[in-house]
Amino acid sequence: MGLPKYLAKYDLSGRVAVVTGGGQGIGLASAHALAEAGASVIIADRDALAAAEGQRALARAGYDAQTVLLDVTRSDQVEEVAADLERRTGGVDILVNNAGIARSGTPAEEVADELWLDVLNVNLNGVFYCARAFGRRMLERQRGSIVNLGSMSGRIVNKPQKQSYYNAAKAGVHHLTRSLAAEWAERHVRVNAVAPTYIETPLTRSGMADATMYPVWLEMTPMRRVGQPDEIASVVLFLASDAASLLTGSIVLADAGYCCW
Repeated sequence: MGLPKYLAKYDLSGRVAVVTGGGQGIGLASAHALAEAGASVIIADRDALAAAEGQRALARAGYDAQTVLLDVTRSDQVEEVAADLERRTGGVDILVNNAGIARSGTPAEEVADELWLDVLNVNLNGVFYCARAFGRRMLERQRGSIVNLGSMSGRIVNKPQKQSYYNAAKAGVHHLTRSLAAEWAERHVRVNAVAPTYIETPLTRSGMADATMYPVWLEMTPMRRVGQPDEIASVVLFLASDAASLLTGSIVLADAGYCCW
């Protein structure tokens, strides 16, 4: 009989998905979600050990995944990887732009050029380089779904930590998402983003251990908790799938109510 009408919209069988920064955290959870829905998943990470561990984690769950080394800040390497995967897979259908770095604690007047450029290169330029390389090939095939990882920090200013550089990068991701969506909609490539709250990952655990920071995070959050990677992966799966076929240019807040106040 097959899947019921609405569950069938989540079926990604026969589709190829690339997840950048997919070796751990939200990226790995997203890779797991996409694989569970039937996609052939490729973990793209600049850390070979993290990519291999992510691959092993998926294997333990019963899913095969490929890995590829990718530094999203190197546009030439991004283009090479996109071209290679096009040849090897016949075309990437889903791109999850998850690779990112978390930096905070430096007041704006003390931000060195190196810090500003490092965060912008990974968190914004890398998203554009990947969207451009993989999106160009999706446009040629007239199909594809790109999901960017933004942040509630692209909408609000976090408290108490100072992180103008991170906030600016994520705001850029949000508007880049809308811009690409508008340009590519008529050619059947959807571009959306998830804007998470604080999520318990290796990148945020230092903040969660900070007695001056973590209580403020909880006080500012109506649900009084941080999120888990699988909660964001569920949104990524929705946006990547045909269940979100009418959505493009959407920035989906998954913030435990943080932006309500």
